[in-house]
Amino acid sequence: MGKKSSFLCQECGHRSVMWMGRCPGCGSWNTLVEELTTAKGRPAKALGDDMLPIKLSQVDLAQENRYVTGIGELDRVLGGGVVPGSLILVGGDPGIGKSTLLLQAASSLSSGGSVLYITGEESLKQVAMRAKRLGIKTENLFLASETDIETAIQQLTNLSPRVAVIDSIQTMMHPEISSAPGSVSQVRESTARLMNFAKNHGIAIFIVGHVTKEGAIAGPRVLEHMVDTVLYFEGDGHQSYRILRAVKNRFGSTNELGIFEMQGRGLKEIANPSALFLERHPLSSAPGSVVVPSLEGTRPLLVEIQALVCPNSFGVPRRMTTGVDHNRVALIMAVLEKRVGLKMGGHDAYVNVVGGVRLLEPAVDLAVALALASSYREKLVADDMVVIGEIGLTGEVRPVTGLERRLKEAQNLGFRKALVPQTGIGKMTLPKMNIFTVNTLYEAIDLALNVKGGAYRG
Repeated sequence: MGKKSSFLCQECGHRSVMWMGRCPGCGSWNTLVEELTTAKGRPAKALGDDMLPIKLSQVDLAQENRYVTGIGELDRVLGGGVVPGSLILVGGDPGIGKSTLLLQAASSLSSGGSVLYITGEESLKQVAMRAKRLGIKTENLFLASETDIETAIQQLTNLSPRVAVIDSIQTMMHPEISSAPGSVSQVRESTARLMNFAKNHGIAIFIVGHVTKEGAIAGPRVLEHMVDTVLYFEGDGHQSYRILRAVKNRFGSTNELGIFEMQGRGLKEIANPSALFLERHPLSSAPGSVVVPSLEGTRPLLVEIQALVCPNSFGVPRRMTTGVDHNRVALIMAVLEKRVGLKMGGHDAYVNVVGGVRLLEPAVDLAVALALASSYREKLVADDMVVIGEIGLTGEVRPVTGLERRLKEAQNLGFRKALVPQTGIGKMTLPKMNIFTVNTLYEAIDLALNVKGGAYRG
């Protein structure tokens, strides 16, 4: 057994035998740090019958068992519950509510067996005080304060819980690795130990990960590849609403969305988020306001998009967006100028999604375009109209998926008009909704800004 030196990038985990100013893996500067590694010879291991390859047709396809967390929004994002033996990474900004969410989930899961909550950031008294504030009273929830991954694994072995929570992975360290906690090698080694333990013992483990300024999980990118599920907990610290989004899930869809409200006694599920986001829409209707039925996984979500277009006196117009992709809005504005004739080159443009939701699908293109055109022309889009459609560079309005499901949700919330692409509309049974179909962006703007149904309340 001998020791040798290597250099590890603290951003991407790339390993090099010599120091370099710039990492060849990710291109970051001054991120290679020297670390000592132990060279170990690995003896050949005989393969048992349970380790031999088997035919694809012999693989058991029975549905895996799941633990229901008792938190409907969390179960939705996970694909129906927690799979035994899975490793789940929960990331989010500091103070967003990750520990609160997992403590509430641990309390609910403890009704079916023991749950171990290991904290490396807080004392046991601090965790107990939070549990008291949340009204958690259970005999099967065990607490431990530990930063040594070897000791944490031993505690898991001795207790053998059905579910465990590690808060957070950046505080865990392996005693044989000389680097500081939170470094690439420490995070990777700790996660690998937890992953092997979870798979071998069938224990589901949640690990908490901090988020960097860029919005990525702190530590190496390989961390997200090692785990089974990656959840992001998003929200504005100045607002009470929180959004749980899956960006990777080996046991379910990655398009599902969970919405919570932070209250004094913890996180409360939002059963009807569309009604929440549109709560004040009829009273605040003005030019530049459009409602779009977005589809997040299996759930239609009605959200208000607001735009403000005003003349610029300094020669360099500003473009600011919140909740939608900045480059996508720039593309839509280019199409509006070229195909529709709206000269916005000398105007500032601001686009905002109400409620702090991020809309990533191109199906919201038409709503963004109509909000911009409505503000530019100072003409109101009807209060009871929803808009959905993707925009092409030639100005055509392209079809979207799940159109009938989106419109049914809008109809249930009282909307009576819909502006949709003509292509792919098919046969829909919505007798209470007046559906307008268009082929081009020019037609959509001309129709939407001349349909009656709302009065401007300035």
